[in-house]
Amino acid sequence: MHKTKGVYFALLITALSCQSPAGEDKPVKNTMNVTDPHSYAQPNESIVTHLEWKADVNFDTKTIKAQASLSLDNSADAQKLYLDTKGLDITGVFIGGTAVDFVLKEADEHKGSALEIPITPATQTVDIHYTTLPGAEALQWLSPQQTADKQYPFLFTQSQAILARSWVPIQDSPGIRFTYSAEVAVPQGLMALMSAENPTSVSADGKYHFQMKQPIPAYLLALAVGKLEFESLGPRSGVYAESSVLEKAATEFEDLESMITAAEKLYGPYRWDRYDLLVLPPSFPFGGMENPRLTFATPTILAGDKSLVSLVAHELAHSWSGNLVTNATWNDFWLNEGFTVYFEQRIMEQVYGRDYSEMLAALASQGLQEEIDHMTREGKENDTKLKLDLTGRNPDDGVTSIAYDKGYLLLRNLEESLGRDKFDGFLKDYFQQNAFQVMTTEEFISQFEEFLEGQDTRVDLKAWIYQPGLPVNAILPTSDRFSLVDAELQKFLQGADPSGLNTAKWTSHEWLHFIRSLPSDLVLAQLKVLDDTFNFTGSGNAEVLTAWLIQSVKHNYTPAYERLEEFLVRTGRRKFLSPIYSEMIKTGEGKTMALAIYEKARPNYHFVATNTLDEMLAID
Repeated sequence: MHKTKGVYFALLITALSCQSPAGEDKPVKNTMNVTDPHSYAQPNESIVTHLEWKADVNFDTKTIKAQASLSLDNSADAQKLYLDTKGLDITGVFIGGTAVDFVLKEADEHKGSALEIPITPATQTVDIHYTTLPGAEALQWLSPQQTADKQYPFLFTQSQAILARSWVPIQDSPGIRFTYSAEVAVPQGLMALMSAENPTSVSADGKYHFQMKQPIPAYLLALAVGKLEFESLGPRSGVYAESSVLEKAATEFEDLESMITAAEKLYGPYRWDRYDLLVLPPSFPFGGMENPRLTFATPTILAGDKSLVSLVAHELAHSWSGNLVTNATWNDFWLNEGFTVYFEQRIMEQVYGRDYSEMLAALASQGLQEEIDHMTREGKENDTKLKLDLTGRNPDDGVTSIAYDKGYLLLRNLEESLGRDKFDGFLKDYFQQNAFQVMTTEEFISQFEEFLEGQDTRVDLKAWIYQPGLPVNAILPTSDRFSLVDAELQKFLQGADPSGLNTAKWTSHEWLHFIRSLPSDLVLAQLKVLDDTFNFTGSGNAEVLTAWLIQSVKHNYTPAYERLEEFLVRTGRRKFLSPIYSEMIKTGEGKTMALAIYEKARPNYHFVATNTLDEMLAID
């Protein structure tokens, strides 16, 4: 395996390329030098400022034949352009219409291959002709049977963290922003969508044109192709989905405009023009992906009662934290996700009330503490720090509740120490002053300390960021409603018939807390009476069902195993898959069952999910 050194970034993006159309934003600071261990790019020599992409999507060969035209900003002594690629079949590189020699370097397991192209300081554009491979890691090609309507094939991308390079030769680092335009040809009758200005109806000839005027990093490049329909939810929002899903999705997301308004009241104007949602087939590996202008969402959030729409609030919040102010490298991932969870909770509080949002916060805190304990037992204590060192590793290793929920708790503790009004003032200014720029952990600390102006707080910022686990004085959220749930659980454990418990007004969050709190010494008869009374095995809420299936595996409650297999085969969301499979492999019998199910389910999973599960299940 070829080990490569990290990339030294001198962020030379011009002021123009990093301004919104209104021109309100300050230029990127040339002083923020960052080492990105996950990119071959050398932007201090030549940096991509715009991508013009022409592509032909072929479902028969499961490939995309494309041309990427890259506009460059070069240093005075530029000689080479370095791009990130992974598994691309590059057929030619052209400068000014003339073919030039190029070098595709030896591949690294995680980073792929550096594409080295000779340039001069005067080189303005480089054209690359290439075809993706059928196994491109970012692309998932679905047969009609794997979709909701089961009539047409489907394609979607997942570029985060470093998979954009498997479908576009690009400088694939979150520290580099560029605008893009695209022309995409797809089979007639299908609709193409990107993280850009999008159509709302099917093109007659299968050709689509896209513009993204705001600069984005490569991980926010996105493409989806399928038999899709659109329904408006308001003046600047709507939802795309397959026909059989559209009405349910529109009802579930009907509060979207209220969420956008609530977010703007908190931290300033929405800067991306429109905010639409695309409900993907079940194999999508995440709950949602914050692709600008078009969030990709899992159908598992369509619970029928809006109980899981906090995910939408989360992805919307990314329009500020992540998309607008972006972590410079994946070692700073908590800056994207911790801020977003904090923002998400504030949106949920604004729209649904403090009592409701505190249940969400308390559940997240419970999960965080469990994950910290688990990671510490596994010898991964360093990964419980907010600032990570992922050099030589897959950046997906940092996608844990540490970045999300420990990051959130830090910001929540800062809010409670300073007072909400003052902390809101900092955050609003943070998003405005750093809009369309990148952020490091160290720069955040510097800006926050400058904001404090010497004021002391009880929060040890650097201990939260650079030390493992949670500080001993961390204030954790609690929910009075969960105390009532605990009281009902105790009644059951003391012999009360579950049908007599006071559960009539419980939300799915209370049910989730109830199931998670079931003790390890429950007997099968108790599980059965709970299931007979509340039909947990038949739950349509994926969060509640996952918690119940984990308990079923723990207690060998076999009546749930048919649903367990059906859920694992049908659902591709890694958040649900990992804990269920992890519980199954704790016993020999469970691991045998896990491997048998995984053999059936694996073709339905995206690379992001199989990359995690292959390692967990020791699949070669």
